[in-house]
Amino acid sequence: MSSILKARDEEHSELQFSSFSNSMALELGLRLVEVARLKDQVVTVDIRKHGQQIFHYAIEGTSADNDSWIIRKSRIADRFGKSSLYMKELLLEKKKSLEELYFLDGGEYAPFGGSFPIIIKETGTIGSVTVSGLPDVEDHELVVSVLREFVRKDTDKN
Repeated sequence: MSSILKARDEEHSELQFSSFSNSMALELGLRLVEVARLKDQVVTVDIRKHGQQIFHYAIEGTSADNDSWIIRKSRIADRFGKSSLYMKELLLEKKKSLEELYFLDGGEYAPFGGSFPIIIKETGTIGSVTVSGLPDVEDHELVVSVLREFVRKDTDKN
């Protein structure tokens, strides 16, 4: 495993919650929008839990294309329990396409950065947090930076 994949795997280990409620999703979604606005980033933010969309907001200037990307990227995080950027980097490392390695349609799944699994300690993946609108690595970095804030809060209260 490359050092890039190891670093992404460390994010999966670090960014885990003890629990995750719909209220937390609202707070997380609003914070993602706030941070994006502070940086003048035009993005769509989406949070899903157990297959249900529980937060969705499109900053002025985004389009329905961002919604399509969100659906496809979140399918990656939900299916693999890994960030969509991790899966992109894994496929690059293996020099294989999603279709070749997992028999998945690229029209339905998008292995590009921006979706991160919502992971509950000792439980596993229950959903995803996804951003679309920036270059994919920047989408990923926005999600991870805000998730770090929330995991820190979650850890501090336990």
